[in-house]
Amino acid sequence: MNISLADLIFLAGIGQLSVLVASSLVPSQLNWKKEFQSLSKLHRQMYWVYGGYVVLSIVALGLISVFNASELAEGEGLARGFNLYAAFFWGIRLGLQAILDVKEHLTTWWLKLGYHGLTLLFLFFTTVFAWSAC
Repeated sequence: MNISLADLIFLAGIGQLSVLVASSLVPSQLNWKKEFQSLSKLHRQMYWVYGGYVVLSIVALGLISVFNASELAEGEGLARGFNLYAAFFWGIRLGLQAILDVKEHLTTWWLKLGYHGLTLLFLFFTTVFAWSAC
């Protein structure tokens, strides 16, 4: 069975949308309500706004990848630009895995498994989109 670049981009799209499950757990797992109490209302609001923009970016990356995988694999100008952006977006997130201090929050086996699973997904996304941008 040969898996094409379009298939990999489609799978990356599904994977990106699945990352939103983990994203939805962040506020409760990191106890944002309590942790952000000492911040001003504006700073609390800004965290939610920034988080919202990240979520919307991931939704857009995922949906564009799912519904336009063949076009993205063809590598024309706009497709290459999108693929390069996606490679940088996920590559930066992959790099952050190495420096974010998450150990104290990985308190259960399923949180540890999820964290390592996300690392593998970020690597997959970065690789697929970097390859697609070439």
